[in-house]
Amino acid sequence: MQFIFLADKPDFKPQVAQWFLDQWGHLSNATLERNETKLSEYLNKDKIPLMILAMENNTVMGCAYLCFHEMSIYQDKEHWVGGVYVEPPYRGKMLASKMVLELERIAKQFSVEALHLQTEDLSGGLYAKLGFEELEQVNYRGVDVSVRRKTLR
Repeated sequence: MQFIFLADKPDFKPQVAQWFLDQWGHLSNATLERNETKLSEYLNKDKIPLMILAMENNTVMGCAYLCFHEMSIYQDKEHWVGGVYVEPPYRGKMLASKMVLELERIAKQFSVEALHLQTEDLSGGLYAKLGFEELEQVNYRGVDVSVRRKTLR
């Protein structure tokens, strides 16, 4: 398994857009076209926002991104991990954890001091295990989420 920037494999943008629509489309007025357009912002390797793909034998198994201000209610929290998605056949193999750790490594290269994220798993799930500490639980856009932070060293 290897990590590749979406910028290096933009042909996978429609597939990722479909994943996001299937997974989170019910939470917004998202469409496949809107998702693809939004993903164009993540076609970077040397700056945030960016997206990584977890790949094996030219098969994309999952994705995750680094972005700015994912939750509009937290303008003081700059850097965020989001869009962590693993295709069902590859779940349970610690792929999501590996992607988040890779994003942490990349964020450190950009001198990011802390990462934030939101999760619908109010226990924190894998993010708690990776050291993301809960700041609070809020209802954001009609969904209860745990807002978490991890300081990078």
